Amino acid sequence: MLRNKHAFTSFVTLASCALLAVGTAAQIQAADKADPSGTWTWKTPGRKGGEGRAVTLKLKTEGEKVTGKLSTPGRQGGEARETDIEDGKLDGSELSFKVTRQFGDNKVVQKYHGKVSGDTIKGKTESDRNGEAQSRDWEAKREEKK
Repeated sequence: MLRNKHAFTSFVTLASCALLAVGTAAQIQAADKADPSGTWTWKTPGRKGGEGRAVTLKLKTEGEKVTGKLSTPGRQGGEARETDIEDGKLDGSELSFKVTRQFGDNKVVQKYHGKVSGDTIKGKTESDRNGEAQSRDWEAKREEKK
């Protein structure tokens, strides 16, 4: 009888440790997963050293899928242009999406990659301009919820 009681106690202890380990792993994984949902802003450099232009990015996350809109002001104070993001993905804290804009006969695709860390996204944007690859850094800050 004592031997069976000892085996049962060992089993319960082992099962408890296993559940604790699984729970801890799930908490660590959840902590590693960023949530970029919200409104983000940054400035892009101006042409020929001019004043930068404010960019607004609104994101919504559902699992690994990210949707949203990127808004840029029009040139010389013109009306803001809002564009849907495409192929939005979140892998842990790594965010990626692209934006396709049409300017007359020119179609421009910008690919965004960044790492979400708290209320900051830092990364690179890549595009092709006149057959030449362009790359620049971007850093967005999350706006406080109103």
